[in-house]
Amino acid sequence: MTSRGEKLSIVGDRAPIFWAGCAAISAGVLLHLPMLAMAHSMGNHLAGMPMDSGMWLGMGLILIGVPLACFGALPRHRTAHGDHAGTNFEAPDSTPLNRWHAATLLVLTLGLIIDVMKPATLGFVLPGMAAEYGMPKSQVALLPLVALTGTTVGSFLWGWLADVYGRRVSILLSTILFVSTAICGAMPAFTWNLVMCFLMGTSAGGMLPVIYTLLAEVMPPRHRSWVLVLVGGTGLVGGYLAASGAALVLEPVYGWRVLWLQGFPSGILLLALARFIPETPRFLAESGRLAELAQMQRRFGLAPKPRPAQPPADTPSSATHHRITAALVMTALCWSFVNFGLLLWLPSDLQARGYSAAVASGILAKSSLFAFPTVLFAAWFYAQRSSKWTLVGTVGLTLIGLIGALLPADLLSQQPVLITVIALLIVGTNGTIAVLLPYTAENFPLGTRGRATGLVAGSSKFGGVAVQIAALAGFAPTLVGAAVALLIPTAASAAMIAWFGRETRGRSLRELEAE
Repeated sequence: MTSRGEKLSIVGDRAPIFWAGCAAISAGVLLHLPMLAMAHSMGNHLAGMPMDSGMWLGMGLILIGVPLACFGALPRHRTAHGDHAGTNFEAPDSTPLNRWHAATLLVLTLGLIIDVMKPATLGFVLPGMAAEYGMPKSQVALLPLVALTGTTVGSFLWGWLADVYGRRVSILLSTILFVSTAICGAMPAFTWNLVMCFLMGTSAGGMLPVIYTLLAEVMPPRHRSWVLVLVGGTGLVGGYLAASGAALVLEPVYGWRVLWLQGFPSGILLLALARFIPETPRFLAESGRLAELAQMQRRFGLAPKPRPAQPPADTPSSATHHRITAALVMTALCWSFVNFGLLLWLPSDLQARGYSAAVASGILAKSSLFAFPTVLFAAWFYAQRSSKWTLVGTVGLTLIGLIGALLPADLLSQQPVLITVIALLIVGTNGTIAVLLPYTAENFPLGTRGRATGLVAGSSKFGGVAVQIAALAGFAPTLVGAAVALLIPTAASAAMIAWFGRETRGRSLRELEAE
């Protein structure tokens, strides 16, 4: 049974088909490199060049490899599962974290870094792309628009897939698509860049909600809260560091296109470490995959946990979930508009106020220093005090920052006051996104957890899509204008979480499902 369990822990009994598909995808990506090498000798310019036979062959191999790998990763049968099951497998509260927990955390943190890295790379790609294609910024702005639209679609798609076929399968499939779209950097035509960037965004966008969902289901309740927030925050910081570091080291030598190609080695690494990504134990039990379940019990210290007694028949559980969903979606939408609509355009607004680019960057850097320890503090407070009130508190900090943005112009023009207001906005938004998805994952039952977390994750990216559309139309938000528009919705989202939210800290997911 152990040997079969080891086999199933990779991708199931279609492993040869899966790895054959991965090999075809890898070969297809590598066949794009000769043309990039040739372009390197000509200043890294590919615009207007026809694709050679190697690139066409590579695209053909990718088109064959993606469906092969997906077919190999999917289980033979779709097993019905959901809230009706009577027994779950969960680690007791006293279970210590061991090397298997550590390996899972490291691999899934890598997945989050990959997820965050791609949207973060957009800002470093746009100037070089505009210069190479000779396009105005308004036209090049189509790239972040399609990329963010892709991440929004991906959040819904992979969240649904995680509920239907399993969390682990969803992560593997999104990684396969992520690797295959690394050729975005080799596309000589801007239209092809848009197509590949949309697919890349779709693949990366689904990683975030599924990883939070899986972590919530395999970690012991005592450790779940701080692990979710800390891993999420580390992934956010790591993704931005990876994007900026690659731009600093690689772009001056190899041009902007190489920044997309880094998705190939990082995605292959994640696939190579797939054996350390477990599946949800209850999903395995309901699918009859008992060998994998027994393996997980040994490695993660799981034990059967019967479903608690049902609540009274008149308990409005469905209405309660609808209220919590509405509160979380509202919070995610407000965060997305503050992050993408206000903070993204803040450097331009500061320069419009008369600050030089250097001074504007300095103000943002000083404000960001206050936000650096936000993730650690949010993880501690979320785990030690209250999950619900940590989220309310971070939204409240954002609200205070929005109120500060409405101070009289002569007062707001003073640097200490301006830095304080921006720091509140940065601290509040960083803290909110660090705890929003972990809190969402804890609030929904197994059968809908992936979709619910995907819905909230997609909502947190919707603001980026809306702002990019506004930018294409020539509208750029100002600090005061954005604050006026977002003040009431942000206050309403904090009130909704305070009223409809519930405490999840240290509680069994099975008990939360039964309420």
